[in-house]
Amino acid sequence: YHLFIGGHLSSDPGRPLRADAAGLRSLDEATLARVFQVSDDNPLEGLAGRARLLRSLGEAISAHPDLFGRDPARPGGLADAARARAPGGVLAAHDLLAMVLEGLSSIWPGRVTHEGVNLGDVWVYSALGPGETERLVPLHKLSQWLTYSLVEPLEDAGLRVERLDELTGLAEYRNGGLFLDGGVLELRDPAAASQPHEPGSPLIVEWRALTVALLDRLAEPLAHERGQAVDAFPLGNMLEGGTWAAGRELASRLRDGTPPLTIVSDGTVF
Repeated sequence: YHLFIGGHLSSDPGRPLRADAAGLRSLDEATLARVFQVSDDNPLEGLAGRARLLRSLGEAISAHPDLFGRDPARPGGLADAARARAPGGVLAAHDLLAMVLEGLSSIWPGRVTHEGVNLGDVWVYSALGPGETERLVPLHKLSQWLTYSLVEPLEDAGLRVERLDELTGLAEYRNGGLFLDGGVLELRDPAAASQPHEPGSPLIVEWRALTVALLDRLAEPLAHERGQAVDAFPLGNMLEGGTWAAGRELASRLRDGTPPLTIVSDGTVF
């Protein structure tokens, strides 16, 4: 909010209340730290990675004028692209996610690539098989979070986004922490809880994939308990109003609010 209101995302001082490619490309770590009031007493994990991510966003939207427009390219151009791809004003959630993945795949650093395409939040899990693609686990947590977040403003703009059940639950540490801290999942090696883990490590990939699967398993009984049909209780409602908050509450009770596993993060996964 303050980045936007302060004009830090715009390249035009005369039009500060917009975000454009050039403004994003010029954003530095010091500006981000100042706006987020980062200090020794108020640290922000992965600050440098988040600043790089925003600069990469500027590069990505410049590279996709079909999605973000030109002169200037803006993240908000995606709304115009969505309208153009929504016959009768109706857009499937899967198609919205596809636009996000197409336009932003290049911003995620150091990830798996296939045929020259950066796959983003996709990880190798060798136990699935020897094939190059069969052992890939797609999670797309941040891209799906963004897709969920775009639904309301797009509908305010006159579009109708349907088939939200085509999206998955979010493979992040609050939802995943709910299942570990709640005893649904247990570590085979309890010592792993005190060790740092890279996002691509087998343990973290397993944990995140199980989180997605278990969120699906949780949605149906919750809908029935509420006396609702499953299709009347969208997964996004459960995520926002239930599992994320419950995971955070459990983490606060059991620790100091930190996740049950220590993840070496640069701010571009969680």
